Amino acid sequence: MQILSTTRVRLTAAVAVGAALVSVLGAAPPAAARPGRHTINGSKPRWLGRAKKAGTPAAAGTINFGLLLTMRDRAGAEAALAAISDPAAADYGKWLSAGQFEARYAPAAADVRAVRTWLKDQGFTLRGTLAGGMYVETSGTTAQINKTFGTTVENYTYQGHTVHANSTELSLPENTPAAVTGLVTGVIGVDQGSSLKTPGETLPPPGPGFRAGTPCSSYYGEKKATTLPTKAPWVVCGYEPKQYQSAYGVSDQLKRGLDGRGVTVAITDAYASPTITQDARQYNRKHGLPAFKNRQFRQITPPADGYANTELCDAQGWYGEETLDVEAVHAMAPGANVVYVGGSDCVTGLDEAWAETIDNHVADIITNSWGNATDDIELLGEDVVAFYQQFSLEAALTGITVDFSSGDSGDQTSGGTDVASKTVDFPADLPYVTGVGGTSVGIDKHSKRVWEHGWQSAYQTLENGVWGPSAYVSGGGGGTSVIFAQPFYQRGKVPAAISKYFGSTPARAVPDISMPGDPNTGFRVGQTQEFPDGTYYDEYRIGGTSLASPLLAGVQAIANQKAHHALGFVNPLYYSLLGTSALTDIRAPRTPIYQARANYVNSLDPSEGRTYILQQVDVQTSTIHSTPGYDAETGVGSPGPRFFAAMPGHR
Repeated sequence: MQILSTTRVRLTAAVAVGAALVSVLGAAPPAAARPGRHTINGSKPRWLGRAKKAGTPAAAGTINFGLLLTMRDRAGAEAALAAISDPAAADYGKWLSAGQFEARYAPAAADVRAVRTWLKDQGFTLRGTLAGGMYVETSGTTAQINKTFGTTVENYTYQGHTVHANSTELSLPENTPAAVTGLVTGVIGVDQGSSLKTPGETLPPPGPGFRAGTPCSSYYGEKKATTLPTKAPWVVCGYEPKQYQSAYGVSDQLKRGLDGRGVTVAITDAYASPTITQDARQYNRKHGLPAFKNRQFRQITPPADGYANTELCDAQGWYGEETLDVEAVHAMAPGANVVYVGGSDCVTGLDEAWAETIDNHVADIITNSWGNATDDIELLGEDVVAFYQQFSLEAALTGITVDFSSGDSGDQTSGGTDVASKTVDFPADLPYVTGVGGTSVGIDKHSKRVWEHGWQSAYQTLENGVWGPSAYVSGGGGGTSVIFAQPFYQRGKVPAAISKYFGSTPARAVPDISMPGDPNTGFRVGQTQEFPDGTYYDEYRIGGTSLASPLLAGVQAIANQKAHHALGFVNPLYYSLLGTSALTDIRAPRTPIYQARANYVNSLDPSEGRTYILQQVDVQTSTIHSTPGYDAETGVGSPGPRFFAAMPGHR
C-alpha cells in the first residue's frame, strides 16, 4: 500500500457535558432532571440511535476516565487573551504564568479536593490530578460507574468499532456535595473504547516496511518520465532537511546562530516508538544534522506495561508518526529541545497526555499531528469539545503555541462530489490553536521554491498505456466550523463566503497557516521497520499535514529564539501579517502542473512490478480553493521571505 499521508485519527465518541459552548449552533438543550439526582445535561451520546448493542461489559472490568472541572471566569479569560495576543496592543505578549492562571481561572483548590474526596468515597481509584486542577484522572469498575452515575454501560458496534458507552443520561447522586455538582463539567472516557483491552499491554515491535518507488528525483524537475504518455517530472524521492531549510528561509537563520536553542517543542502522539532514539541518531548523521546533545531529546511515556488498545489504535502506525514528528522538528530547528509525550492509547490516554503537556508547561510549542475527521458535535461529544476548549485556552493565556494538523482529506467532500459531507477537522478548528494546512511545493536544484500551491491532488492511473480518468485523492483540510463562532483575529480577514458558509453568523475558518503536506513533495524520514530480510533502519517519503505541523513548529522555535521570548498564541500575529512579504500568498496554478509517480506493487522493491500515477497539483474541483488573500485551503499562506524579520523583537 502506498503511504499517502500520516495524520492520525483518534477514536472518539460522544460522552457527557454540562458546559455552555462557544457554538454557532448553540449548546444542546438541557435534559429533564431525574428525580433525586443531578443530571449532567446532554450526557447521553447522540449517536446511540445509529449503533447496535453488542452486549454488556463485565461488571468487574476497569474503565479509565476523568472528570473535567469548569474553569472560573471563562469570559474574563477570553477577554484577557484578546488583549495580550493582539500585536498592536500595549499588553501584547504579557502571557500569564502558570500560577497566575491558576489563581485567576482554575478551580479553587478546596473545590478540587472536594471532588477527589467524593470520588474516593464512591470507591473510585484516583490516578492523578492535573496541576491546574481542571481535570481529575480516575478509574473504576463498570459496576461502580453504573451505580454512581445512574446509568448502564453497554457495548456498541459503531463505525466499524466496538466501543462502550453510557446508555442513558449520566447523573450524580442526590447527596453529592454542591461543590461537586457545581464543578463537574464533563466525564471523559466512559463512552470510548478504552476498556476493549485491559490496560497493562506492552508495545509491539516495529511494523512492516515500506519504500517509495523509483524512478524519483532528488529535486523538482531533475528527471522526467520520458517513457510515459505525459512527460511530466518524476516526483521527488523525498525532500531532505537542508532543502526545506533553504526553501523556507531557515538556512539564513542558522548562519546567524538562530537554530531554536532555548526553545522547547513538545510532540504529542499515542504510544512510543521503541527505536526512536537510534533512528534519530542515524537520521541526523546521514543528513548532516547536529546530533541531539545531552537531554535535548527526551520522552515522557507510560511504563512499559502501561499501554492499552494497541490493536484497536494500530500502535505500530503511531511509531511512524512519532518518527516523522521528531525528525521534522529537528530538521527545521536543530538547536531546539524536543520532548515527546506519548499517550497510553489513541483515546482517553491521548487526551490526557495532551492536556498534561499544557498544564505542566512542558514546552513553549506543542505540535499535534492527529485529530478527528469531523467537527460534528454529535460524534465528538460536548464534553470532549469542552475539554479541548478549556485546555487550549489555558495554553494560549500562558504563552504556549499549540499547532494541530488540519487533516488530509480536504473538506471531506471527495473533491466536491459529496458536498453534504463538508466538514473541518477537530481539534484544528479550536479558536485558540493554530490549524496547520498543507501545500505542494517544488524545490529546485538550488534548494529554492520555484512554485508553491495548495495541496489538493487528483490522480490518474496508467492503464494499458493510457492515463485513466482523473479522481480526487487527498488534500490539506480546510473550511468552516459548525461549532465555533468567528474568533476576534479573523474578523475582517476571512471572506464572508467562507465564514458564513453555513449561515448568517460568521464562524471559525480553518486553516490558519500552511506548510508542505503533499506526500508527492514530501519529506524523507528514517525509521526501523520489519522487512522480509530482517528488521533494520531504512528511509521513505511521506507527507500529510502530519508533516506540515512539525515543520511549522520548527520554524516557530527559531522565531521564538529570534524574538527572545515566547510568541505564544500566534494566530493574531499571523493574521496581522496577511498581505505582507512575511507570508507567501498561495494561489492556484495559472496552468496545470503534473507530476508522475512510480509505486512498487509490493511496497518494497520492483521485483513484482510497478504501477504509475499522474498527479495534478492543486485541482480546483473541491469547495475549497487557493485564492488571493485568506482562503480555506491554505489560510493566510505559508512563511514568506520576510517571515523571520517580521517577528516581534525583544519586549
